[in-house]
Amino acid sequence: MFHHTRIRLAVTAAAAVAAIGLTACGTGSGSGSGDEIVDKPKANASAKADSGKEKEPAAEKSSAAPDVAKVGDTLALKGMESGSGLDVTVVKVVDNAKSGDEFFAPEDGNRWIGVQFQLVNTGTKVYSDAPDNSAKMTDDQGQQFGTTLAEISAGPSMSSDVRLKPGAKALGWVVFEVPKASKPATVTFAMDSGFAQQVGEWKL
Repeated sequence: MFHHTRIRLAVTAAAAVAAIGLTACGTGSGSGSGDEIVDKPKANASAKADSGKEKEPAAEKSSAAPDVAKVGDTLALKGMESGSGLDVTVVKVVDNAKSGDEFFAPEDGNRWIGVQFQLVNTGTKVYSDAPDNSAKMTDDQGQQFGTTLAEISAGPSMSSDVRLKPGAKALGWVVFEVPKASKPATVTFAMDSGFAQQVGEWKL
């Protein structure tokens, strides 16, 4: 019996060590439980922004290396399952967005900020998720805000049930409701409804 007790204690200790290791890996900031912040834009994203110049892309690429992603940049993200991946672009941001429904508006003291995302399935599996669950906004005080279901006049909302075969893309607005005094600092996106390890982050 003493022998069995020692075995149980050893197994319990091993489980505790594993749990500590997993906790340490999951202490990243951003959207969900991710432990890897992805904020370096894809190289071709910068090249697209200046199609009129042919001699500068190489220099542009090297100078852009230390930069962090901003509006207009694309981040390559992976999901939890092997073969799942997205190229995610923050296309536009509209602060103090106007409601597309005259009967629906932000609560008193708040405002809406619309972020237009483009999602391209770069994986080998079908992407099926609710992108609204994947995005979060953080202000300069560190306060985090999830998305809210709202229609804005800037354009069509992102579907709440997006299904993309490999190579397909989706475009749409997601809306955040934040206090009028808040200054948005970053917006994040993680696959698997925010639970993927990789978290894309854009500076606003």
